[in-house]
Amino acid sequence: MEKKQFQAESKRLLEMMINSIYSQKEVFLRELISNASDAIDKIYYKALTDEQLTFEKDSYYIKVVPDKETRTLKIIDTGIGMTKEELENNLGVIAKSGSLAFKTENEIKDGHDIIGQFGVGFYAAFMVADVVTVISKAQGSDEAYKWESEGTDGYSIEPVQKDSVGTEIILKIKENTEDDNYDEYLESYSLKSTIKKYSDFIRYPIKMDMSSSRPKEGSDNEFEEYVEEQTINSMVPIWRKNKSELTDEDYETFYMEKRYGFDKPLKHIHVSVDGTIRYNAILFIPEKIPFDYYSKEFEKGLELYSNGVLIMNKCADLLPDYFSFVKGMVDSEDLSLNISREILQHDRQLKLIAKNISKKIKSELQSLLKNNREKYDEFYKSFGRQLKFGVYSDFGSNKEMLQDLLMFYSSKEKKMVTLDEYVSRMPEDQKYIYYASGDSVERIDKLPQTEIVAEKGYEILYFTEDIDEFAIKMLMTYKEKEFKSVSSGDLGIETDENDKNNDEQKEENKELFSAMKDILSGKVKEVRASKRLKSHPVCLTADGEVTIEMEKVLNMMPDNPNVKADKVLEINLNHDVFKSLKEAFEQDKEKLSLYTNLLYNQALLIEGLPIQDPVEFTNDICKVMV
Repeated sequence: MEKKQFQAESKRLLEMMINSIYSQKEVFLRELISNASDAIDKIYYKALTDEQLTFEKDSYYIKVVPDKETRTLKIIDTGIGMTKEELENNLGVIAKSGSLAFKTENEIKDGHDIIGQFGVGFYAAFMVADVVTVISKAQGSDEAYKWESEGTDGYSIEPVQKDSVGTEIILKIKENTEDDNYDEYLESYSLKSTIKKYSDFIRYPIKMDMSSSRPKEGSDNEFEEYVEEQTINSMVPIWRKNKSELTDEDYETFYMEKRYGFDKPLKHIHVSVDGTIRYNAILFIPEKIPFDYYSKEFEKGLELYSNGVLIMNKCADLLPDYFSFVKGMVDSEDLSLNISREILQHDRQLKLIAKNISKKIKSELQSLLKNNREKYDEFYKSFGRQLKFGVYSDFGSNKEMLQDLLMFYSSKEKKMVTLDEYVSRMPEDQKYIYYASGDSVERIDKLPQTEIVAEKGYEILYFTEDIDEFAIKMLMTYKEKEFKSVSSGDLGIETDENDKNNDEQKEENKELFSAMKDILSGKVKEVRASKRLKSHPVCLTADGEVTIEMEKVLNMMPDNPNVKADKVLEINLNHDVFKSLKEAFEQDKEKLSLYTNLLYNQALLIEGLPIQDPVEFTNDICKVMV
């Protein structure tokens, strides 16, 4: 029998196929099953125009047959088969796709699309097989032929006997090596797992003989092994069913079967789009945050299918980082795939799907916020931090998308509120959205800086997470209202007669404040009379963009940039402590230094900042007590 050589270009491509195009060897099974599905589809399309052909779907299937003794794996289909010329053209010329040619010749518009369009998937078989044999009998032909190849050295074609129409691919599986275990491609349960992973939603039955055990007849304790033919794949994916047919339990079962999480989904989103680009998607918002969510090991992304065939397990391009917690899948017939069907060309269709998915997720979250606040609160507790990271990242480019989803604890409501709810309650005379930062709600409640804002009856948002203030700095305004920290220099609160008296006293005590600033020698930018303090004697505030809370967060980073806020020590002129300061300034400079250092360290402690010299601080306290 004459052996024919591959064309030089085809030979080089085959070497690439075997060694580098596919990242995982197991995908050979996906490719061969997809080809088998295409072969059955071709009969379906022929039957649409040929009155002599009838298509009974139940008569068509794909069968996978492993044989450990002969070390062979067969993939059998009852599809359209191939003539000698088609074997020559489709398998003798690599990257010539019979499926693509068929699709081009037959205008396919009913959503029953052909899968294979590159003509290279078949050769993935050589990643796991020493010899590949194809026996095929074409529909309408009385003759059958065998195509066989050991790889790059060429192939042969000869006539054989075959009774039924269809194709049988026989792989002579390679022997194990130190790096690769080829035996797994002969194990029924391993093959079943791979089929479920990649080809679960092929629309024709994929059958395989599976061994099981059952009690022996007449015995309760003894079991016997038996073999039965089972259909491995689900065939009809949940996303192609009508939403009216499905229950919450169906979606939850799908969530668990796909191992998207060990929790129950908080919400599911079922999307079916048939427009410029066609796609189906089922998305889930998890109930709980994954244990590895903020680790390097976490991978975002949705499962990506093309015509029901898994293309990518985690397609990161379908989700923005701020929605990376979303689980689920997308299936589309309109995507441009690369030669290995593993990596997408970053085309317009993919970007359009990703954009639409982001809008849909936002819309569903807004609906949850409006109609089921308890569930939204639960969601926000798990993933609100990620939304705030989304506002902060990419120079605030996503703030319009996310700002209405943000929530913070309210000083008035004593619960989480949205920015819209805050603004809707603002009195007419209130200029800013006020916020206070701290480690906890309890700690912020006691901050001296909140006194004047609270006294005016203004609501304060509590920022208890390290990302909060950074996100708000990027947001800058909400509905034309600027954010203002209670620790900032100008609170925008109208002054009363007492404040005017304070201004006069500030001028009168200029020398005292200057002396205190010298004592603190560069630790503060300024010492001044406070307009915000009512009952507390002292507090620290900040001038400039970097606040004290931001300083703490930045300096906890691994590279420790040693960022410092421009701190201002504010003194309550109406507090008894101020009288002691004035007396010390006039009569005892040493005591003024003692008092100044004590007040500064007291202000540091209130802010949760470390004291530079704790021993000196305790000694100063002792001096006051003596």
